[in-house]
Parts: sequence; C-alpha cells; structure tokens
Amino acid sequence: MLLSLDISTSCTGWAVFDENGFRNMGYINLSKHKGLFEKANRVKTELLRLVSDHKVSVVAVEENLQAFRPGLSSAKTLMTLAQFNGVVRWICHSEFKVPVYSINVNTARKTVGLKINRKSEKSTKEQVLEFVSLVEKNYAWPERDVKRGKYAGQRRVINEAFDMADAYIIGKSFLIEKNKKIN
Repeated sequence: MLLSLDISTSCTGWAVFDENGFRNMGYINLSKHKGLFEKANRVKTELLRLVSDHKVSVVAVEENLQAFRPGLSSAKTLMTLAQFNGVVRWICHSEFKVPVYSINVNTARKTVGLKINRKSEKSTKEQVLEFVSLVEKNYAWPERDVKRGKYAGQRRVINEAFDMADAYIIGKSFLIEKNKKIN
C-alpha cells in the first residue's frame, strides 16, 4: 500500500493507493497547533492511526521547494517548510520502517498528464483539484457552508481539499513511474 503526502505546516494532505489504484484521501489540519514539534507530534499521531488501518509499504512525499521566488514564499517560510518536510519524512521512515521517496510536484503533474494553464483564471490549486475530480469522478470531496465573502450562502469544497488533491497527484505519479519500471 502506498501513502502519499503533501506536507505543509498548516495542513498535510494524504492519499492511499493499493495495487488496484486509489483507495482514499484526507487531511491533517495543523492550523491550531503551534511550533514545529507540536505540529510534528500531531502528524505522527494521525499517520500512526492511518497506517493502523492500511498496511503501508512505501511513502511518497512532495519534494521541498528548491528555490526562493520573489512574491511567493519568503526564505524563512521555505526553511520552515523544509524542516517540517524532513521531520515528517523521518517520522514515516522511523515509525513505518518503509522507504520514503520525494517527488518534484512539476514532474508529478507532468507524469499524470496534468498541464497547468498559466493563463487560466483558475489558480493552480483549482486546476489540480479539477483534474483529480475528473479522474476520480465518484470521490465525494468534503464541503462546508460559506458564511462570508463572495461565495456566502454557497456550499463549497473545503480548502484542505487542495492539499488532498496534491497528495493524490504525488501518489498517482509514483505509481505510474513504478509501473514503467516494472514493464
């Protein structure tokens, strides 16, 4: 069984695949937890619970961002994310005793056939979610009632779904590459 992760300090998305393909996905909300170690402990607790339900034999995670890009994440944010990514990868390695692989997000998207349209009015996150929704037509994304803003009064997919979709892309890409090596 494959566990794939989109690791972030605010929300870590996960997806599980077996030999027949996609099984499930979800998220670990970390927004109410303070500090690297408290967040890491929460992820560890949730992943141990998840792994008790599934016999995980390999973990694939989204690779750290490798370069600073002005206007996006600050150098401090990139360092914090890299530290947290390393801690969660270590948790997976030490607790589950399985190999842990890092996959570049752009390579993963290309592998699964997702082309991000930079001229689209939809954000990259929205395009990823839309792609996964088309592939997994029967998956029921968690939703919430919007109380404020331009979508007030509507029922919309929760923000954590974007992290779940990213984890799905990492997992699907890993399986495609693994199958190429076998065949």
